[in-house]
Amino acid sequence: MHDRRDSWQARVEALLRAEPDDLVIPAPVSAEIDYLLAERLGERARLAFLEDVAAGRYLVECLDPQDYGPLARLERRYSSITPGLADLSVVVIAARHETDRIVTFDRRDFTTMRRLDTGGRFTLLPS
Repeated sequence: MHDRRDSWQARVEALLRAEPDDLVIPAPVSAEIDYLLAERLGERARLAFLEDVAAGRYLVECLDPQDYGPLARLERRYSSITPGLADLSVVVIAARHETDRIVTFDRRDFTTMRRLDTGGRFTLLPS
């Protein structure tokens, strides 16, 4: 279920379908997705997302207790943009998976933030 009026829809759908690796969603981000789908597209879209997660189309990964120290340090480092738990969980989970690739529309935060594991920039998709 998606919004066919969204100009990014086809590009993002093609990107996700072509991705050979696991599509990992940090748990805090999955809560945001659930909320936004319900608000913008309704309960059918929200349920379709939950069914996709249940079917294994996305891997929802939780933060571990030891992740909150780095999260707090990142929050202080990037206090000028106040990224919040969801965005910072992306940085921590990306480091865990040793990836620089992030699917996001939040160019402002993710062009500012750096990889936790290497200090390098993220590759933001869709490009």
